[in-house]
Amino acid sequence: MRFDGKAALVTGGSRGIGREIALGFAARGARVALHYKGNHEAAAATLARMDGDGHTLLPADIADAAAVAQMVDQAVEGMGRLDILVNNAGIYEELLLADASYEEWLAHFSRVLGANLLGAANASFCAAQHMIKNGGGRIVNISSRGAFRGEPTALAYGASKAGLNSLGQSMAKLLAPQKIFVGTVAPGFVETDMAAERLALPDGDEIRRQSPVGRIARPEEVAYVAMFLASEGAEFTTGAIIDVNGASYLRS
Repeated sequence: MRFDGKAALVTGGSRGIGREIALGFAARGARVALHYKGNHEAAAATLARMDGDGHTLLPADIADAAAVAQMVDQAVEGMGRLDILVNNAGIYEELLLADASYEEWLAHFSRVLGANLLGAANASFCAAQHMIKNGGGRIVNISSRGAFRGEPTALAYGASKAGLNSLGQSMAKLLAPQKIFVGTVAPGFVETDMAAERLALPDGDEIRRQSPVGRIARPEEVAYVAMFLASEGAEFTTGAIIDVNGASYLRS
């Protein structure tokens, strides 16, 4: 896969899956606008590792609609165009229903859906306006197997990712005539900072054994699938949701 001459915006690109996606695009010839929320040090470290030039850092709160619109406009201004959007930014929070107050419940859902679903929807809307003018593009969403199997201790997270799946499929139908193709990647557990705390618990080994491969995914394995969905020749996968969970959860 090559992305020479392409311009990509990767949200949540300073660490984990987003970092590997950004590094992968840069290594294959793309210019990358790297979004991050607040960890400038991590974002700058990722930028320093990226091959090529023309890359840029874009701080923004993905849950803030105005900030998202400004982020996309800045990406286009900095790179001259926008061919690829990867909606990777997101948060994971657990909340036990029986122990939560209604106020905590409302705040929990507002935070998680705002970052994981509304942020991606807003970024997709804004990016699509530029892609339509350019004659096409690619949108890739990073979802989760939790959208399918259920997340009883992280209900908002599971709901947000299920919504992201539906959003991607609906936009695939809507935007295909404009030559904008939309795909979704649904990983299981991945070796990232987000998963590290959970994997350090006593059931960490059991989580690894969920896959017959005997481990969890590496970030670069998820990044490879994201780049495939964004590549030339993958147009007919539009609307697809590709599982990257090592057969730890199989759906019909």
